[in-house]
Amino acid sequence: MRPVRFLLPGTTGRFRCGGLLVELQSARLLAELVPTQLVTYRQREPAHPFLADLLRQEAAPGRALWIVSWGFDVPRLLARLRGRPVAYHAHSSGYGFDLPAGVPVLAVSRNTLGYWGDRAPRSPLLLVPNALEPKWLERGRRHGDGERPIDVLVQRRKSSAYLLKQLVPALRARGLVVQVQEGWVDDLVDLFNSAKVVLYDSADYWRGRGVSEGFGLPPIEALACGCVVFSSFNHALADSLDPGVLGHQIGAGSLAGDIERIEAAAADPDRWRPTPAALAPLLEGCSEAALRARWASALAEVNGHWDRLLAGEPPLHSPAPWRLRWGQGLAGLGRHLVRLLPTRRV
Repeated sequence: MRPVRFLLPGTTGRFRCGGLLVELQSARLLAELVPTQLVTYRQREPAHPFLADLLRQEAAPGRALWIVSWGFDVPRLLARLRGRPVAYHAHSSGYGFDLPAGVPVLAVSRNTLGYWGDRAPRSPLLLVPNALEPKWLERGRRHGDGERPIDVLVQRRKSSAYLLKQLVPALRARGLVVQVQEGWVDDLVDLFNSAKVVLYDSADYWRGRGVSEGFGLPPIEALACGCVVFSSFNHALADSLDPGVLGHQIGAGSLAGDIERIEAAAADPDRWRPTPAALAPLLEGCSEAALRARWASALAEVNGHWDRLLAGEPPLHSPAPWRLRWGQGLAGLGRHLVRLLPTRRV
């Protein structure tokens, strides 16, 4: 197995976000399987090598498998890494770029897997969902159900104007304790374990940006902490949140309907929580042990693929959509003309 290098723009300051934490967690898990290294390419950091330095020092193809992931940076990074083993760790979809032939895709959700299954059907496609850190699976470790002081918890980032400007004021007017969290929180597990209901509505956020919700960890984190979840079902959220079973739709037709259901859930969370039988498979599939096993299988596939390419096997190519449409149009026109020709009698 090749050593692995995760490419990140940086690991501190403005690069600190949920996507960074997921990549750092993935790198930590892979370090248990193969030698793993973090490499930065925008911000020089004393603790990590810098991409430009490594490319000057090492001729292609090198020994390592490079993992790229950072949205709009992916095409430029793949161009810089041409000739080297590389894979795309795909989170959000919809950025609009295409992948060079032969670049494997490590998709974090079925939604993203389906996107690349359409856009790059001849590339190796693998599913490696994100994982919950073990602390999230210790449900209710800080607060018992009767001691949760927050009726409704909302994270401001990605939340819709409907949620913040209509629903939250309406719930407060009904006397519910609603906390809107913003900024960085060092102990999110404690915060989630203090809430009865968590609201998550990212559909407008992602629609406005033209890309997708890549995985949607916050609702799963809330479920792991014993919260009742009301969420949008856009993109990868539909992978995990079965409406009425694991979560409940937010913005389901009317403001009055939302208020009625959320108020009822805060008053009697047990009635609105998913059953243990429904929740257990989701949390088990999101465990670090499950993800480590998926990464081991995916790395074996990717390494075997690059062994073949570096030995001279050409990668498969998929025709461009315009070629497919043109060819299918010509074939249809040919069939139509044949039907118009007079039939010769024998």
